[in-house]
Amino acid sequence: MSSKTTMYEPKNILITGAAGFIASHVTTKLINKYPSYKIVALDKVDYCSTVRNLRSCISSPNFKFVRGDIATADIVNHILIEEKIDTIMHFAAQTHVDNSFGNSMEFTYNNIYGTHVLLEACRVTNYVRRFIHVSTDEVYGETDLEDNIGNHETSQLLPTNPYSATKAGAEMLVMAYHRSYGLPVITSRGNNVYGPNQYPEKLVPKFILLAMRGEKLPIHGDGSNVRSYLHCEDVAEAFDVILHRGEIGQIYNIGTKKERSVLDVAEDICKLFKLNPKDVIEFVQDRPFNDKRYFLDDQKLKQLGWEERISWEEGLKRTIDWYQKNPDWWGDVSTALNPHPRFSAINLSDEAQWSFQYGFCRLARSFTDIRGRNTSGFKFLIYGRTGWIGGLLGKLCDEDGIDWEYGRGRLQDRKSLKEDIRRVKPTHVLNAAGVTGRPNVDWCESHKVETIRTNVVGTLTLADVCKEQNLYMMNFATGCIFEYDKDHPLGSGIGFKEEDKPNFIGSFYSKTKAMVEDLLRNYANVCTLRVRMPISSDLSNPRNFITKISRYNKVVNIPNSMTVLDELLPISIEMAKRNLRGIWNFTNPGVISHNQILELYRDYIDPQFKWENFDLEEQAKVIVAPRSNNEMDASKLKKEFPELLSIRDSIIKFVFEPNKKT
Repeated sequence: MSSKTTMYEPKNILITGAAGFIASHVTTKLINKYPSYKIVALDKVDYCSTVRNLRSCISSPNFKFVRGDIATADIVNHILIEEKIDTIMHFAAQTHVDNSFGNSMEFTYNNIYGTHVLLEACRVTNYVRRFIHVSTDEVYGETDLEDNIGNHETSQLLPTNPYSATKAGAEMLVMAYHRSYGLPVITSRGNNVYGPNQYPEKLVPKFILLAMRGEKLPIHGDGSNVRSYLHCEDVAEAFDVILHRGEIGQIYNIGTKKERSVLDVAEDICKLFKLNPKDVIEFVQDRPFNDKRYFLDDQKLKQLGWEERISWEEGLKRTIDWYQKNPDWWGDVSTALNPHPRFSAINLSDEAQWSFQYGFCRLARSFTDIRGRNTSGFKFLIYGRTGWIGGLLGKLCDEDGIDWEYGRGRLQDRKSLKEDIRRVKPTHVLNAAGVTGRPNVDWCESHKVETIRTNVVGTLTLADVCKEQNLYMMNFATGCIFEYDKDHPLGSGIGFKEEDKPNFIGSFYSKTKAMVEDLLRNYANVCTLRVRMPISSDLSNPRNFITKISRYNKVVNIPNSMTVLDELLPISIEMAKRNLRGIWNFTNPGVISHNQILELYRDYIDPQFKWENFDLEEQAKVIVAPRSNNEMDASKLKKEFPELLSIRDSIIKFVFEPNKKT
């Protein structure tokens, strides 16, 4: 069969998660074997990846590394267009099952949402001729111990843990884009992989490092769980075969029929270290659910010409030798070596990363009743439950002892808004709902009706219902309705004031926001807050402006007014309490440029961080709609709240000092 398969020849390959374990071996293999291929490696360099894994590739003329997140659409679109990517090998994912039990939302964000961003970028740019999606054998669920026939590629998917469920969900998206849009996809599902460079949260490197340290080898449960293990070099070869010989629309298992229990693995490692298993093996509490066995039918890939070459015994010796020569490759891994690391190995923030994480936290609060009694006399009805600001407002109300609920109605449905007010009986209504674009404002250019429906019709309907019910309404709007002009030139320190009329019409999003702001001037019950380029201390949040630009390969460098949410959102709560109305420039005083922010990021967070600038003309090549750049005059807000810090001082105090790396 392999002789009849047409060989695919890529030119420019994007490998996501390239600084991780498996992907780094695949990247290295392709760089060395195919010097005519251009390889672009994309990785956000999370806790389980390191650029050191790609050290041998750095000097190659056909290699380029980009530090960035697959969930950031701007950078993905830029790479696909700028590098003329025709092939994607998508490895990037959160993969450790233990962590998924403790932080499942992180897995959904990375594994499902991140994959969706990639797929949508492929659909929009229409450059990609082959999309290889890397999945896992765990999507099949548990295999009976008595079965002697492995799961074949058409077997039902029955994931049993949050990690495998997110991988199965990502597969469904990949399949849907193939069927709906004709995206040329191939999916792989692999057994466990081991070898050099692997982060020691996984079984084999964890046991090796613990044995090197003379510590106990912790085994979940009784150690009878069975797994199949492939050496990373064999797996890299498998992806070489799939890349060149795989058929569009097909799924390929990457597996071996040579199985061994967790206890067998521990005993084999003990043998090579000349340790007595009875002395060093320790049985610990099992996972919430631990599949007994994964077993694959590997014939389909073998028919393409692949075969396993490195035996378990030989591969294990090589792996131990590498870790003995590189014991400090990953630095301090004491947390990962815990019997149950879960999410403690991940650098999580106090805030949830993204929209439905807030919904989850809100649900948890409703069961634990952490809010207690309302002693403030206020009750807030908040719209925007799936948004960043809406989620933060709920948390701030909890901290301030203010009773609150999320609105259930749709903004453009007057009847449902009235029902919310009847049910909640609020003293104030806070609207943080609105369409900003999925994942950015470029989306609004091709979804104008949906944008109007929410940003204009919905907001005006809510304001009108509130006026009718004699209720105060605070509307979180935007300052992205201005651009530098002759009366407010760049660098002059002359900012746009609340009474100035919008002059930026570059994006449809900004047009709708300017339109509704002007109409809301007629509603005396409304307070409009112009937010710009929101920033928070949560540097893992993809909506955070600092997070965005720190993950871009290139940035423009223009001074702008910005909003530090950690300082200003509590002020918004106080403004509501004071019943302040009218339009307010809701930014910190002064301006700060992209470069100034990234210099602080380098000084406080990552001394090795580097970036490049490009001009607006270059930026225009990778975005659909122009972006607003301006300075807002915050003197009105400063007069009301004299303690308000300048933008630079606020970023240092609320963002960089708390996140400073020592």
